[in-house]
Amino acid sequence: MLKVTVALNQNCIVKDVLKGCNIYLVGMMGAGKSTVGKTLADRLNYRFFDTDALIEQIAGQTINQIFAESGEAEFRALETKAIAELCAYKNLVVATGGGIILKPQNWSYLQHGIVVWLDVPVEELYKRLQGDSTRPLLKNPDPLGKLRSLLEQRQALYAQADVRISITAAETPALICDRIFAEIRKILKPDARKTYN
Repeated sequence: MLKVTVALNQNCIVKDVLKGCNIYLVGMMGAGKSTVGKTLADRLNYRFFDTDALIEQIAGQTINQIFAESGEAEFRALETKAIAELCAYKNLVVATGGGIILKPQNWSYLQHGIVVWLDVPVEELYKRLQGDSTRPLLKNPDPLGKLRSLLEQRQALYAQADVRISITAAETPALICDRIFAEIRKILKPDARKTYN
């Protein structure tokens, strides 16, 4: 009972500090952005959105179909449209696609909220994604090599996030949320310099 009370108190404190500010989860495919995002949204009583699911809804096609028929550039344009629409709202937790950080324009939208990087070791990502045929960027003879290459290209961009959470295989979504809340409380202290809309 004590753990539940502590968790509820922490949820309330973070919600009060956030004042409706959105949380955007960034990181590689397989980092757990959707799973952790749903838990965060539930604990904050926020709405949850996944940009990939929103893109599929907007396009009327799966991500695989968009990549196959229109190419990655079209997918990235839809991704920008999705994040632009979402940043107009408050009280959201948004799980973004792994490559959303590639376009500077997307950062102008993400910075309307708190950007949290879920940083997972590449070997763990590979374990999580083995056998997942829905990831167009992993349709490669060497998926582990492709993951390493993508992370290498993106790491400096992910590092621009407001919060970095390094994740181990054993951590549950609830524990990851606790760590995110603790970091958010640190950066949103009254004397914090960055202001969020």
